[in-house]
Amino acid sequence: EELSYVNSALRTETEMFEKYYAKLEPRDQRPSRLSEIKMSAADYAQFRGRRRSKSRTGVDRGVGLTVDQKLELVQKELEDTKDDLRHMRANAERDMQHHEAIIEEAEIRWNEVARAVHEFEKDILKAISKKKGSILATQKVMKYIEDTNRRRDNMKEKLRLKNVSLKVQRKKLLSQLRQKEEVGEALHDVDFQQLKIENAQFLETIEARNQELTQLKLSSGNTLQVLNAYKSKLHKAMEIYINLDKEILLRKELLDKIEKETLQVEEDRAKAEAVNKRLRKQLAEFRAPQVMTYVREKILNGDLEKSIKMWERKVEIAEMSLKGYRKAWNRMKITNEQLQADYLAGN
Repeated sequence: EELSYVNSALRTETEMFEKYYAKLEPRDQRPSRLSEIKMSAADYAQFRGRRRSKSRTGVDRGVGLTVDQKLELVQKELEDTKDDLRHMRANAERDMQHHEAIIEEAEIRWNEVARAVHEFEKDILKAISKKKGSILATQKVMKYIEDTNRRRDNMKEKLRLKNVSLKVQRKKLLSQLRQKEEVGEALHDVDFQQLKIENAQFLETIEARNQELTQLKLSSGNTLQVLNAYKSKLHKAMEIYINLDKEILLRKELLDKIEKETLQVEEDRAKAEAVNKRLRKQLAEFRAPQVMTYVREKILNGDLEKSIKMWERKVEIAEMSLKGYRKAWNRMKITNEQLQADYLAGN
């Protein structure tokens, strides 16, 4: 256990020394680490035997690190660790500030969206609700959206031009400073501090303008999304409006057709009422004939029916006779034609 503890301590010291040595020497001139050296079993046994022989003879003993060197290594490692912690803390603070700025920007954007929605509902939706299906309300919505986008585009273009001018001014100042350094003109500390202050102010202004431009880009993107949503709603409303117009026209045509059918039915009803009145009048004026007259008419009707049947029978007989005469006539006609043909052939 004691040897394991000593070995672990020596391993830690070796790693610290290798890390410190790696920072001092170039990569191509670094020797191989002890952990990276690979030996065979025979080489390792020979190496151990050589070490034992050297340790026995007391010649060429390995030189170890002194206490001061170890202390220096530990202090260097501690300073490096503190630097790493400082950098990590600075990065964490910068990330936290960045996230806080994003949250603040999101809150500002949320307030702007809420205000825009409130103004849109106050200016447009009330007018649309009062004028349902009106084209003027649609035009008003489109004009409001176009005006909003135009104002945002104008503000974005203005900030972009201002940012470009600030960048040009910064490049100009940097070129002037570079020229002065090349010429060798000595700057006083006051002038240098003034330039540093002005440069910092310009950088802050550029950063603020960039943030404002980014915010405007975000707001423009959100506005475009809202615009697309309202356009889709408007498109659906226009489709509903067109469908309702078509349905209204169909209903009007159906209503006209029903009105015409109603007028026709009224005329038919008036005609039917007139016919009904006439029939009722005839029925009221109708008088049944006497019994003997009815019997005579009945007998006369029976005689007429018998005579009709008899004449129909005679007509059938006459038609049959006519058919026989026609057949005989056709045979006679065929015979005469044949005789004429034979006569002509003999001549």
